[in-house]
Amino acid sequence: MAVITALLLTTLAVTIVASLFWQQQVQVRSMENQRLHLQTQWILRGALELSSLILKSRSGQAAQYTSLDQVWTTPLAETRLDQYIERERLENEVFNATLSGSLSDATARYNLNLLAANGVADAEQIAIFKRLLSNLQLDPGLAVKVAQLVASANPAPTAGAQGSVSRSATNVPMGLVQVNDLLAVTGLNLDAVERLREFVIVLPASAAVNVNTAPAEVLSAVLQNCSMSQAAAIVEKRKQTPAISPTNFTTLNPGTVFMDGAKVNVMSSYFLAHSRIRLDRAALDAESLIESNLGGQTTVLWTRQN
Repeated sequence: MAVITALLLTTLAVTIVASLFWQQQVQVRSMENQRLHLQTQWILRGALELSSLILKSRSGQAAQYTSLDQVWTTPLAETRLDQYIERERLENEVFNATLSGSLSDATARYNLNLLAANGVADAEQIAIFKRLLSNLQLDPGLAVKVAQLVASANPAPTAGAQGSVSRSATNVPMGLVQVNDLLAVTGLNLDAVERLREFVIVLPASAAVNVNTAPAEVLSAVLQNCSMSQAAAIVEKRKQTPAISPTNFTTLNPGTVFMDGAKVNVMSSYFLAHSRIRLDRAALDAESLIESNLGGQTTVLWTRQN
């Protein structure tokens, strides 16, 4: 009995010690993960500062129009950060940090907030969005449903009791914030939203489509009687000669006429910054919307992380 008791006590002691070591290991790993997460957030912050600096430095032709042959379109190749950052290394630590990224024009996509204003769907914009849906081989009838969602979430202002203008918040549904919100529209499934993702965006209603950066699918939608093949030819042609104004765009492309109510521009104020960060076993992919005006002011409107 004494031997058995001694063995049981020894086993219990070993189990307790192993449990304590395991808990300590979990806590250490948890702290390491928190440290890596915090470090990736700071690297992301630095990446956004770099993107903002690039956008602030636009000058010359870039101050007159936005096109895909300008410096801001140059991507940042995967860069090892340990070549630029001096830090105290921990014992047995492998500091393997890389950053890559790129900037893209957010107004190259169709702005869904153009579909309605003051609670009323815009028939001309619906016609444009129908053409875009057709170009993507989706049901054009979905354009009306999306416009109704945008209209219901943005009702017309109403006069308050003191005569001031206020917006009624009674039973107002939440508007579109990101492309994934289109899943609330009956008939739009995940596959359809994924097909739309690269061609639509949610921006302030004043943001028009930039014809210098828009893909063929969007160009075909904002131009009357413009097939996909014609739009693709325009995309190739503008690589050599970007337009300096919407009027100049139609001059450079004889026979092109914008759809009624089409809101187009050649200057962009909204950009998407794509960041890819790798730090040891931590990974972070982020997309940020940056507003940049020619006065040199930039604002990060939102950041979404994966």
